[in-house]
Amino acid sequence: MDFNVKKLASDAGVFFTRAVQYTEEKLGQAEKTELDAHLENLIARADCTKNWTEKIFRQTEVLLQPNPSARIEEFFYEKLDKKIPSRITNAELLGQYMQDAAKDFGPGSPYGSTLITVGEYQKRLGGSEREFLQTSAINFLTPLRNFLEGDWKTISRERRLLENRRLDLDVCKARLKKAKLAEAKAAAAPDFQETRPRNYVLSASASAWDREVDESCLADREKLWSEEVDKAEHELRVAQTEFDRQAEVTRLLLEGISSTHVNHLRCLHEFVEAQAAYYAQCHRHMQDLQKELSSANGDTFPNAFAVNASTSGVSAGPSPLSTGTQPGPSSPSRPPNPPNALESNTLKIEEVKPPATGTRKAKVLYDYDAADTSELSLLADELITVYTVPGMDPDWLIGERGNQKGKVPVTYLELLS
Repeated sequence: MDFNVKKLASDAGVFFTRAVQYTEEKLGQAEKTELDAHLENLIARADCTKNWTEKIFRQTEVLLQPNPSARIEEFFYEKLDKKIPSRITNAELLGQYMQDAAKDFGPGSPYGSTLITVGEYQKRLGGSEREFLQTSAINFLTPLRNFLEGDWKTISRERRLLENRRLDLDVCKARLKKAKLAEAKAAAAPDFQETRPRNYVLSASASAWDREVDESCLADREKLWSEEVDKAEHELRVAQTEFDRQAEVTRLLLEGISSTHVNHLRCLHEFVEAQAAYYAQCHRHMQDLQKELSSANGDTFPNAFAVNASTSGVSAGPSPLSTGTQPGPSSPSRPPNPPNALESNTLKIEEVKPPATGTRKAKVLYDYDAADTSELSLLADELITVYTVPGMDPDWLIGERGNQKGKVPVTYLELLS
């Protein structure tokens, strides 16, 4: 390796002079060259862009991959320039567990067949999630990372170089100022004869010789400081030229932040589109799953306990079994009378027995007056026990409050468990 001692010493000297200038500026003992207002505004805008881009990038990473260990693993794979291994999503893993459990419980049983169906849809949800993660990483995260690790590093490097050029310029200004002061002081130096004591007597020859020496020294000193001033002025011109050139380069890079904003805006639109497509797929999968479960288990588990299609927000009417949203302030209309399956001439309410399993607690949302003896009157905010029986209309449930029992409309209830 070529080890240049002179270059090393020169670089050390430059570093030392810059450090001295920077310290004196901070202490208020030296003048500082200020950048123009336009360049200062560009620098402030660039810093703001960098800070917020970094925060958005980090939080998007957390959104797409909440597991910090997985994020660290992906980071090392990227730094090693290796392909990140495909990782199964949580929904896909849940679906696989459900299908494996169904094999042990018996795929022909109601529970086993339902597990298979739900597990399949969980896998579909997981596939949609993986597609969303890949699309977001390519269309949104990658451009942000490229800016932080590419463009911003270039801007930071040029800004550091501009700061060094500014320090060099201020050092040259201070050096020229000192040289001019020394030159003026040397030009105004008093005559050596006038500074001697009054009782200092020399011979004529000695006096003439001293005068010649004084004039020679003064001329040499003036010439020396004049050369020093010329040298300092030349160094100042060179430093000013380098500073102006570097300021122009930095300005052009900082003005490119506007195009960076345009690019990030486009990426943001693509990220929102990917999110919308992902949530739409999830909503469609869950609607299909609800329909499939309702059609497969309708005879065994009536729709009284199933979330109605209106709960998804498609219908504007009140949700009969909404457990997460409250109905409107007005009381819903009374549901139509159930078919003859539970009429008193066919089956008396007193003869209905609650099932061994399947009872639930419900909160009454509105007051309800029973239309006949087969129904149970309700008071708002009270808690009752509800259940269904085979063949019962899905708009009605059997409600119990103490020793009282009767039919109650599901639109007046909020199921709690």
